[in-house]
Amino acid sequence: MRIVLITPDPGHPLLVDTAALLTPEHQVETLDPRTVAEVPEPLAGVYLLKSRTPRALALARALEERGARVVNSAAATALCQDRTAMAEHARRAGLPFAATRTFTTLAHLASGPPLPGPVVVKSRHSRRHDLVARLDSDTQLRELAATHPQEPVVVQEFAPNSGWDHKLWAIGDQLFSALRRSELSPEGRGPTLPLAPGDLPPGWPALVRRVGEVFALDVYGVDIIDTGDGAPLIVDINAFPGVRGQSGAPEALAELALSERSCQNRPVSAAVPPRT
Repeated sequence: MRIVLITPDPGHPLLVDTAALLTPEHQVETLDPRTVAEVPEPLAGVYLLKSRTPRALALARALEERGARVVNSAAATALCQDRTAMAEHARRAGLPFAATRTFTTLAHLASGPPLPGPVVVKSRHSRRHDLVARLDSDTQLRELAATHPQEPVVVQEFAPNSGWDHKLWAIGDQLFSALRRSELSPEGRGPTLPLAPGDLPPGWPALVRRVGEVFALDVYGVDIIDTGDGAPLIVDINAFPGVRGQSGAPEALAELALSERSCQNRPVSAAVPPRT
């Protein structure tokens, strides 16, 4: 089987280890969306979309239009880049996603009413090195706006928590999890600690699966904070994250690439009611 990685970084550890598992019996190639001018023939058996740039998404859409299998689909990947659309889609589906307000620019937010309390401000468009900051005062808001005045942002009320983010990842049927000190905590981001999926609060694994169904994702990450007594609050969803340092992740991705059970470019679902 021919498998193509759509990525500008074929040296990413997850991709390197996955390719090593596949190459004894399969052909693995890399397609750099920064340089490719057109969809090369013949089509591969599957394309793994490990890039979120406009050029990568355009390439993925062109492949899908010609019947190629792309994991994750261009539509699902794009939805996870727009935090406004992501929050609206999640909440319509009944997922416990943080309430999210959108502002055209950070300067617009700073010119409005005083902050109601601690908030988390994020770039509306998720990307590498985007803006994520906790603000406790209007002074902090004005200082941030002075450095990023034209940045489109979303605002989420700060939910009291332990200071640790639960990082959950799904690759096909496999679930991985870890604890990571939040970058918003006073101590700053710390090490990632192991956390077995079996040690998650009740219902959390099923919640992660539900996210995959609602967003039509095969490879994805869900950031959850525990707001008390195991009550989950989703604060972000990522398409095809790095899943670094998780034993079994390359094996799961290799299995998915060879499987016919992936989302197969199905459209992102419309608003659906939560399961009872």
